[in-house]
Amino acid sequence: MEFRILGPVHIRTSGHEDSLSGTKQRTMFAALVLAGGRALSDEYLSRMLWDTNPPSTAGAQIHTYASRIRRRVGSEVPLVRLRMGYRLIAEHVPCDLTRFTQLSQEGFRALREQRYELASERLRESLGFWHGEALADVTDHLVLAERPRLDEARLEALEAMIEVDLILGRHRQLISELTGLVTQYPMRERFRALLMTALYRSERQAEAMSLYLDGRRILADELGVEPGRLLVRTYQAILSGEVRTAVPHQLAS
Repeated sequence: MEFRILGPVHIRTSGHEDSLSGTKQRTMFAALVLAGGRALSDEYLSRMLWDTNPPSTAGAQIHTYASRIRRRVGSEVPLVRLRMGYRLIAEHVPCDLTRFTQLSQEGFRALREQRYELASERLRESLGFWHGEALADVTDHLVLAERPRLDEARLEALEAMIEVDLILGRHRQLISELTGLVTQYPMRERFRALLMTALYRSERQAEAMSLYLDGRRILADELGVEPGRLLVRTYQAILSGEVRTAVPHQLAS
């Protein structure tokens, strides 16, 4: 058995994918998985299911969803009813979020230790557990509460993986991917700094400098701020040629 929430929410058993029946049931299941063994109160579950406007039958419906989840996971994964809530005891069940977190942390540690091939391997493997947007088919209330932190964790792992690939001299192969990421996240400075570095090392200095100026304009127009230290130092390193041997996180330190 395996739990998956980094994409459509489902339970995978012996090659069969059980997507659970209905958005509300998937929401309650995903919230319990995200809790990591902590108890969730009926009040919290109600907010994730109906926000501030629960039906008069909310308690009974939550009980029904719990019963259905129990049937899905079986007796080997206890879903315990507490005084005012539920707790899913599933530490022994593989989960894509758990594996992503473990592997990305191993990758970050390898990067700090300058074990770059291992860092690239672990970070790439961690990102392989994502299959689209996390919590793809739950209520908007759970998405708003939980997806931002999950997305941030994914982006940090992606940034670190690309930085490792830059260290390993793969700058030309990265330009296309980074161009798309800068377009998708125009105010995320690390992607822009990484692309500036990749362009410069590919003998495209004018484009790298133009990218900085575009970023500076976007930040001023959208947020009314100047570029942060990372972007400024990367620009200065391009002017001085230092960016040939340094990568953005080294320049910002």
